[in-house]
Amino acid sequence: MRTKALQHAIALGLALCLAAPALAQEPSAASTPAMAPAPAGTSAKSEIPILAQAQSQASSMPVPAKLDLTQSVERGLAANPTIVGARAQLQGSEYMVNSSMADFFPTATAYYGFARFDKQPKTTAGVNSGDQTSWTGHLNIHQPVFTGFKLLKTHQKARLTKESNDANLTQAELSLISAIQTNFLSHLKAKMDVKSAQDSVERLQSQLKVTQAFFDVGLKPKLDVLQAEVDLATAQQTLLKAQNSLDTTRAKLNSLLNLPLEAPVEYVGELAYTPFGLDLNECLNRAYKNRPDILMGIKSVQLAEKDAGITASDFYPQVSADVDFYKKGDGPGLSGSPNLSDTGKSYMTVGATASWTFFQWGSTFFKYKSADETVNKVRASLDNTRLGAGYEIKQGMLSQREAADRIGVAKKSVDAARESYRMALARYQAQVGTNTDVLDAQAKVSNSEAQLSQALTDYQTAISSLYVAMGEKNPELSTMK
Repeated sequence: MRTKALQHAIALGLALCLAAPALAQEPSAASTPAMAPAPAGTSAKSEIPILAQAQSQASSMPVPAKLDLTQSVERGLAANPTIVGARAQLQGSEYMVNSSMADFFPTATAYYGFARFDKQPKTTAGVNSGDQTSWTGHLNIHQPVFTGFKLLKTHQKARLTKESNDANLTQAELSLISAIQTNFLSHLKAKMDVKSAQDSVERLQSQLKVTQAFFDVGLKPKLDVLQAEVDLATAQQTLLKAQNSLDTTRAKLNSLLNLPLEAPVEYVGELAYTPFGLDLNECLNRAYKNRPDILMGIKSVQLAEKDAGITASDFYPQVSADVDFYKKGDGPGLSGSPNLSDTGKSYMTVGATASWTFFQWGSTFFKYKSADETVNKVRASLDNTRLGAGYEIKQGMLSQREAADRIGVAKKSVDAARESYRMALARYQAQVGTNTDVLDAQAKVSNSEAQLSQALTDYQTAISSLYVAMGEKNPELSTMK
């Protein structure tokens, strides 16, 4: 009998071990919602660097002398601590998937201990055993057979959490790309503003010299000299502000790229205009397909459904199988006792247990209804995310169109202002114009150049925001991608 029981226990354990992986990998179509496509540029790779490795790599990266926009984005994605943390979170969720998978397999638990009796225990023959201390070794092998789908739902939930963290990593990368591109464009604008302010200072210095020369020979009043000095001082203050803005944007870029704040990195590039090649419908379709926050919303709905399924598992009976091995003895070595029979020294038991809590005054039912309402809440949040995505796309399209129109107007304004300044200066030098005309024309040149640089910055910033709103990575900021 003991031999047959042992054979049955081994056969049962092997069958359950073989069935558990298949059960975990093949969820029913009725219980598993359809998966949404993963966003562009995302993957569920297993070789994800952990936090310490990524930080070590970032600290060992050399400080570059020059960086263009694409290189800046690549450096930021490799070294920024936010991305390093998101990768570590993704790696942790992958470990949780493995952990939930292990719950399908049998567990082995060993027990070892002793008990001392106040009287000498008797054997089955009715005589004293001769020792008041009993040592016992116990090995239990436990296999869940049916848990009301709780293990299955938990494993599916772990996989959904990993997919959600994958989307969260993509969202963090897109946010970082947007921050780097926005600050890079602001840095290029600051460069243009510094150049414009330097040109303005040079023009006003030249004008002051001419005005001073005319005053020295009595051709112009002292008022003209004072006006030129005031405008020159104003231009010098504008130059100082532009230089400070240049240093500030460089420091911000350095921090985003995990570089020393004072690193003398030269960020190279230019503000240029190239037409945007996508219409509103194409942008909307890309956004609904690729945005990681929409994907995370879908995963959140599925996670809430799994939580409801886990709660519903309490409606079902719980079935498990156990195999127990016992060995007893009078000493720590469990070598047995001359007073114990062979059956008393070591033996094995095989059994199955089923339990079902079928009445709890509605406690399980109301917990399930609460979890079901949570599903409805998360679905509503997903709908709101889709609405917000559509608005962001529309706003980005309007912003880039407005900036594109401003660029055309600003270029004409710059050309007209420069020509106006040239004519005003020539008239003043010919003694047929006034100093005020020259200073006004000079101010208009500076203002028109500032408007052009702002329009170019706003246009490329709108392009960057559009691609982020579509959930697509565009490191080089191409308008035809």
